[in-house]
Amino acid sequence: MHTIKRLTLLVLALSLTAGLGCSHIGPGTITRDRFDYIGAMSDSWKQQMLYNMVKMRYGDAPVFLEVGSVINQYAIETDFNATASWQAPLAGNSNALGVGAVGRYLDRPTITYSPLVGEKFARQLIRPIPPTGILSLIESGYPIDMVIRLCVSSINGVRNRYGGATRGFPSAPEFYPLLERLRRIQDSGAVSLRTQKNGEMEGTVMVFRGKVDPAIQEDILFVRKTLQLDPEGEEFRIVYGAVSKDDKEIAIQSRSIMQILIDIASNIEVPPTHLAEKRVSQAMTGDTFQGAPVPPLVIIHSSPDKPCDAFVAVPFQGHWFWIDDRDMRSKLIFSFMMLLFSLTETGVKDNAPVITIPVG
Repeated sequence: MHTIKRLTLLVLALSLTAGLGCSHIGPGTITRDRFDYIGAMSDSWKQQMLYNMVKMRYGDAPVFLEVGSVINQYAIETDFNATASWQAPLAGNSNALGVGAVGRYLDRPTITYSPLVGEKFARQLIRPIPPTGILSLIESGYPIDMVIRLCVSSINGVRNRYGGATRGFPSAPEFYPLLERLRRIQDSGAVSLRTQKNGEMEGTVMVFRGKVDPAIQEDILFVRKTLQLDPEGEEFRIVYGAVSKDDKEIAIQSRSIMQILIDIASNIEVPPTHLAEKRVSQAMTGDTFQGAPVPPLVIIHSSPDKPCDAFVAVPFQGHWFWIDDRDMRSKLIFSFMMLLFSLTETGVKDNAPVITIPVG
């Protein structure tokens, strides 16, 4: 009789265990998977960006892979069986008990990648960033001097520095004084942007406000003079181009993502042995402003050993290239560069990556 009771309790316990296997596992995976995949994709994108910049510093061509989709499937499979026989304790009779259980946990991620080639490559890397996109960044609060220095080749003929190995050139003497004045004007709130229509055409106008502090008014006069604008004008059309057609227009020659990457890559610190072996070209001499060297927008170090405190790090030709996690300025500008990719989409947009996680 005691044997029957023990057998009944065993079967009941196995039944409860099997019932737990039927409970939903999906809800518990959402938080974990979302943050895990966001972190992994973010780290991968930063490493891909830095790796391609290092390749370009060494004269190699960039290759970008986009994550097309992430599909993950979870499953818990359980099975059990129990058999028993009991007979009266007569001579030659015996009792038998058999128990079997099987459990399996499945995690099946499927990640697809698509290389950036053809029209999409041209659209995102080769075509210049639309001036309206650059102005939108400035209007949303990004520092005007940082945005122009990173994204613009020239304004009304005032040229920015470019560090390309095959066609590098220094900035115009008035470029950094112009940036300094524009930043003060932006901080004072004396400049704004407005979109207006002229027939079927839509354009952007930069507006300098009339009543401002005398020091800011002096800065505005300097900007007008440097860009050869109407000394009395307050509104100026924004167009794409190297030079303006009159003194009522500001011509912005914007850069492409490729040009931005090449320029930032030109300042990457490289091992002296690689320079001596001519694996990489010597960096162009940097600009100076008010008697001091102008620091690179993004400082990228190199070392023979993997850094222990890096914001992002990649190996290349036996060395590590990395951005210090304590260098907040380089981190912010490097992250801002990744944001610029979205501004180069001018054609039909592709569907965004989809993360599908069937759970069952």
